[in-house]
Order: sequence, then structure tokens, then C-alpha cells
Amino acid sequence: MSGSTVTVSDSNFNEAVIASDTPILVDFWAEWCGPCKMISPILDEIAAEHDGKVVIGKLNVDDNIETARRFEVMSIPTLILFKDGEPKVRIVGAQPKSSLLNKIDPFI
Repeated sequence: MSGSTVTVSDSNFNEAVIASDTPILVDFWAEWCGPCKMISPILDEIAAEHDGKVVIGKLNVDDNIETARRFEVMSIPTLILFKDGEPKVRIVGAQPKSSLLNKIDPFI
């Protein structure tokens, strides 16, 4: 994984996401989720191509139930782009790279 991909958890969420100076796209995922596995390489590409402009955060919902509830994640994958500590965009479900970029580009 690129240096612009981080593992996010209940314990480090505020430090890694809310306090981030760089916009961070948090991927709420689980190991058993097929669509999550489909978009993972796309997110790695976005992280590499937009290094310094956006960070990709990976939060396993099975291990971090508190944060998933806090942001009302009901289905996965759910991607939430945070900028200046605030959620700006919510994307639910696997989508092609072009669609993801169209939604997050205005904020990065």
C-alpha cells in the first residue's frame, strides 16, 4: 500500500481523520465483503495517483463497531470523505474509479 493509505480504528479515528490536515477518504469495509474487495485496488490507485492531496483510510467495521455506528454506516462498502474534520461526501456501494473521482475531486 502507498504511504497515503492508513488503517483507521475506533481508538485512532479522531487523530487520523478528524485532525488530518489532508482530506481523507475513509473506506468502511469488512473482510467478508465482496464489493469491498472489488474497490480496494481502485482506492489504492487513487491513493497513489493523488498522493499528498488525499489519504485513503481503511476502517474494518467488524473490528470498529463504535465508529461505524457513529457515522451510521448501514451497508458496506461506505466511503466518507472528511475535510477539515467534517464529512463532506458519502458514497455507498462499489463504484468505478471515474465515479469515485467525480464525487471527491471538488474536495481534494
